[in-house]
Amino acid sequence: MSIKRNILIIGAGPAGMSAAMELCRAGKDFLVVERSDRVGGLAKTYIIKEGGLEFRTDNGPHRFFSKNKYLYDFIEELLKEKWVLVRRQSRQFIGGKFYDYPINAKQALGNIGPKKSIRILLDYLAAQVKYRILGKKIENFEDYIIVNFGRTLGEFNMINYTEKIWGIPAKEIHADWARQRIKGLSLFSVLKDITCKTFPKKSSDTPKTLVDAFYFPEYGTGLIYETIKKQIEGNGYHIHTDTYPIKITHDGKKIISCNLTNKGIERVVALDHLIESVPLVEFLNLLSPSPPRKIMDSMKSLRYRDQVYLFITLDKEYVTHDQWIYFPDKNIPFGRVSEMRNFSKKMSPEGKTSLFVEFFCFKGDHIWNLSKEQLFELSLPYFETMGFFNRNEVRNYYLFKQEGVYPIYDLQYKKYLSVVKEYLDGFENLYYIGRPGRFKYNNQDHSLEMGILAARSIIEGSRYNIEDIASGSEYFEKGYVPKNRAV
Repeated sequence: MSIKRNILIIGAGPAGMSAAMELCRAGKDFLVVERSDRVGGLAKTYIIKEGGLEFRTDNGPHRFFSKNKYLYDFIEELLKEKWVLVRRQSRQFIGGKFYDYPINAKQALGNIGPKKSIRILLDYLAAQVKYRILGKKIENFEDYIIVNFGRTLGEFNMINYTEKIWGIPAKEIHADWARQRIKGLSLFSVLKDITCKTFPKKSSDTPKTLVDAFYFPEYGTGLIYETIKKQIEGNGYHIHTDTYPIKITHDGKKIISCNLTNKGIERVVALDHLIESVPLVEFLNLLSPSPPRKIMDSMKSLRYRDQVYLFITLDKEYVTHDQWIYFPDKNIPFGRVSEMRNFSKKMSPEGKTSLFVEFFCFKGDHIWNLSKEQLFELSLPYFETMGFFNRNEVRNYYLFKQEGVYPIYDLQYKKYLSVVKEYLDGFENLYYIGRPGRFKYNNQDHSLEMGILAARSIIEGSRYNIEDIASGSEYFEKGYVPKNRAV
């Protein structure tokens, strides 16, 4: 079975769906396919029904903030009153104590104590001498953290948490990870931020250093992508779920066609343009003819970190008032917990709550292979000790797994990635977008922007620079909050 489409979009995550929305508005001919049974990708919302009760959870905490006003207008037009402003509350649990994040200076100093506080300051000053004055080079993530925070503070919550995420030592993580995620953030900037909040001045529409308010769809982040799906299908377009590519044919300069499969039925789509957000390594394996050996060898050196999730429904009104909590200590098996009703009360039934628990792992390792019962029993003692809940308050628990969540920025990744991207950039009708598609750890708003620019490139016949998205020089959590929406 063969069909012809002007544009094929592979992947219905944030990037693919925003591209589809732009193309729909322009009246272009396109088709969207998605491997999963629902749209949203890494930003999908799961719906769990227990009798007459309904629990919802995102695939992790997905708040929306951006410096791009167009994106706010884009989503507000979609969701209207179903998009609510939330005051951020998040914490870290370190050494048996909770710490507000962004930092509450009085609480932090009280928890740490004067002796350790002095050591943090002295370590920071020593790092300035070592790196700024004596000229030690910043060669990896550990160096970057030490020069900006000092070793004591760096090891307190940043180095250990990052190693927990990636599963490799901080000395083997590229400094690009820090430059992309926390550039502009340092002990000095944190102290400055605390001072500004303690002695506030009148401000206009300026980016906030650490986002203390964000937008969230009432029924979960997946509502954005379900709404896009509804709108484009209402305009006569099709999104085929449970459908994925098995071969992508090219002539060395252009992508010609894509073989798709759905429940054992195969069809070929001839196309003029391909927009895709398939994990980069997987995409290269789909190409026919196969890429040159140099490209395939480089591809094998690019790795992803995977995740396992445990969603726990509870017979209690709330566990905490936080949207999410980080757990940097390596003796705790999970890395982050989200309580979805604190994003929106409509994420759980009245008088009930839930926790979405994230475990960082590699496919096939110990954590990945645990059953939901084993994972729950591993985690329960920690939650009971922290006073979150006890066994009798647990209604049920569910296991989810996700491959290719985090592209790993090891010391050599940039060299291999540049080889692969140079090859892919040689296809004049290919647009590879999104976090997995570009092997780039970016947030939801950046994936949305990539999709929009890919679509505009086709609509306008002039290719936009997608690579520069999420490559800014400012701290990643700076965000635009319009004046008339401020909390």
